This record gives sequence, C-alpha cells and structure tokens, in this order.
Amino acid sequence: MKYTLIPCLVIFTLFVGGCTVGPHYVRPATDTPPAYRGADNSAVSSPPPSPKSSAVSLGDQKWSEVFRDPALQELIREALANNYDIKIAAGHVLEQQDQVGITRSQQFPTVSGGGSYTALGLPSNLVNTLNSGNTNNATRYYSGGFTLSAAWNLDFWGQYRRRTEAARAQLLATEWARRMIMSTVVENVATAYVELRSLDSELEITRRTVDARKQSLQLTQTLEEGGATSLADVRQAEELLYTAEAAIPDFERQIQQLENSISILLGRNPGPIVRGAADIEWPEPEEIPAGIPSQLLERRPDIQQAEEQLIAANANVGAAKAQLFPQLSLSGEGGTSSDQLKGLVDSKNLYWYATGNLTQIIFDGGRLRNNLKLTEAQKQEQVLTYQRTIKSALESVSDALIGLEKYRQYREREEQLAQAAEGATKLAKIRYGGGATSYLEVLTTDTNYFSAQLMLTTAHQREAISIVQLYSALGGGWKQ
Repeated sequence: MKYTLIPCLVIFTLFVGGCTVGPHYVRPATDTPPAYRGADNSAVSSPPPSPKSSAVSLGDQKWSEVFRDPALQELIREALANNYDIKIAAGHVLEQQDQVGITRSQQFPTVSGGGSYTALGLPSNLVNTLNSGNTNNATRYYSGGFTLSAAWNLDFWGQYRRRTEAARAQLLATEWARRMIMSTVVENVATAYVELRSLDSELEITRRTVDARKQSLQLTQTLEEGGATSLADVRQAEELLYTAEAAIPDFERQIQQLENSISILLGRNPGPIVRGAADIEWPEPEEIPAGIPSQLLERRPDIQQAEEQLIAANANVGAAKAQLFPQLSLSGEGGTSSDQLKGLVDSKNLYWYATGNLTQIIFDGGRLRNNLKLTEAQKQEQVLTYQRTIKSALESVSDALIGLEKYRQYREREEQLAQAAEGATKLAKIRYGGGATSYLEVLTTDTNYFSAQLMLTTAHQREAISIVQLYSALGGGWKQ
C-alpha cells in the first residue's frame, strides 16, 4: 500500500506546481487628458497642481454631503432600500457568487460513496435439489458492502483556475453593475425631486398671477362701467386671466404624474411625495471641484464593470489555451463486500483499484483552435468596450461641467430679465391707471413678466440638475 502512495504524491506535487497558461491581465493603456474640458470654467474650482489637492473631487463625497435637503435625503434612503432595480441587481450578485462556487468546484476531486444490500430467498424443495447430498440447505442468502469512488481531472495547465478567475471577475463586474444602478437611482431621484420642486414653484407663480389678474380685471371692469375705458380692455383682461387659469390644471397634472414616477423609484405605490419646507441647498460653485480624469478609472462603476469584464475575457483566453494541452485524470474505487455483517470490517474483504489517464486530442476539426481565436476576439472586443466606456465617461463629465457654467450664466440673465419685466409691468399698470396708455401695453408687459418668471424657474431647475448630473458623471452616488 505504501508503494502506491509514491506516484500519487508525485502527481499531486506536479499538480500544485503546475503552470497556468494564457496571458496575465494588464490594464490597457488609456489616453486620459490632464484635465476635463470645461473644468476651467468659473463655476467649477480647478484644484491646485499638488497631488494631494488634485485628488479632491465632488464624486468622492457621499450623496448625503451633496444633497443637503432633509426631505430629498429621506427619499434617497428609501429608494436605496426599496428600489426594485437595486434589489434585482443584488440578486444577480448572489447568483454570480453561486456561479463562482460552481466553477471553482471543477478544480477538486469528485468523491462518491454508497452501499448495497442483497437478500435472496429460495423454496426448500429447490434448495434440496441443488444441495443433494449437501448438508447446507439454507433457503436465504444475504450479501452487502460499501464502496467509495473518486475521480479527479488534474488542473495542470490552469484551465479550471482560469475559469474560476473569469467567474470571480464576472462577480466583481456584477457588483459594480449594482453600484452603477445605485448611482443611477440616486441621480434619478434627485433629478425628479428638483423637477417636482420647480413645478411647485411654477404652480405657485401661476396662482399668484391669477390673483393679480383677477384684481386687474376688476379694475378694468370698474373703469369700463365708469366710461373710462372700453369693453375691449375688459376682454383683454379676461384673456390674461383665463390664460393663467388654464395653465394651473396642466401644472397639477405634471406634478401628480411626476409624484407617481418618484413613488415607483421608491418602491411604493403611486402617491404623494413630501417636499422640504425651504429651497434646496446646493453646494456653492467654489465647493464643486471636478478632480482629475484619471480618477474616473477607479471611481466610476461603469468603468470598473467594463474592466472586470475585460479581466474575465482575458482569463477565458487562458482557459481556452489550456484545452490544447494533454489532459490528465485520475480515478479509483475501493470498498468491502461480505455475506456476513461482521465481515464488512474484515480486511480480507477489502478491495481497491486506481487508474490514471493522459489524453491528447489529435484531431477535432479545428474546434479548440477556433475556440481560442474566439476568446481572443472577445477579449479585443472587451478592450474596445473598456476604452469606449472611458471616453463616454469623460464626455459626460465635460458636458456636465459646461452645462453647469452655461446654465449659471443663463440663470443670471433670466434673473435680470424677470426684474426688468416686473418693473415694466408695474409701470404699465400705473400708466394705464392714469389713462396714459391703453390696456394693450399692460397685456404685453404682464404676459412677458409671467413668461419671465416661469423661465427663471426653469433656469434654476437646469442649473440644479447640472449639479446632479456632474456628481453622477464623476462617479458619485453609490458610496453609503
């Protein structure tokens, strides 16, 4: 028995020290610029050139540090806990964990065991005939035994280790996909909340405008009754009032439909959404550093996911290459068999055998070679996907930076326009009340002022959403 252990130990040593064929992963070279396009805008602080300060980025902050509205923070927490897309992504991670275990099990031997029991009963006359002249005339026979068998495909060339490496990379890719969904959910909730607050403001502006135009209509009716103005002015005042009143149901529709959308993001049934009491607090422009582009490779979930998929594709190349080499397998079986219970533990009834096989495919019609070429092509595709993902990330950050600056300028001009329109409206009403102008001037200036207020609200909304988009583009939102 001791002599049989020697070849087994030799084979085991060769297995442990066996090589792993195939390419080792090296991150592809990436052409990242030293700074984002748009990062030199006055709306975004450019970090000093020192390495310590250049590592600072808005994307490194937790979402609770960026979105300071308590009501919005509560909505985001609820969404991260109950959103169905996040739950589904978490389930995918668990599935991939099991897949890693399944793949890794191929590296180890398969051992199985079993037992058998047989009983045979014969009629006495048949036993007497068979045993004529024999004193042993038993009519019942028993036998039993136990077996233990094992089989092992030795992973000398690293085929199974490469497959395990690929499965683990896919697991990490699935985890990064879950984080990307978390980041997207945070962005969607914050964006929808900004839009909801903007619609609230537009509805409030419209209601105030309706109240003001009702008063203007009453004044016009009074002047018309006194003969100081014409019926045409009354009709124009009514036109202003009805235009504003017609906008109220549309704003209410948009608000309720957006509340339903947010409720679904939160995992709720459609229903109302609680808002904050005050305006949303956003970081000041000097508090929004973009950082450096090379940080995206480590922080953006979609880039990390693409790289892990590339690592998996690289490992698959090694697994396909290992199939070209000879395959070594071991198998054996041992057990005991006896027709008596006490004989099952008797060494005389023990048996065993062991075999080893070394096989090399000589001809398969090019299947293995083409499989290797396929995995290499898939790897090159993943390289391009990884590089494209980086370029798309750089584009999204640059777009957000440019949008933040230009929407800030747009909002400032809209504030000036709204102030000018308000002054013109007040002056027109004073002139009309003094009989110095017709109601057409009031009609024009009031319409312009109402539009200017709505456009100013839209400008605030776009500026706020650009901050949300910049935070998401920089890879923020998934850190708890």
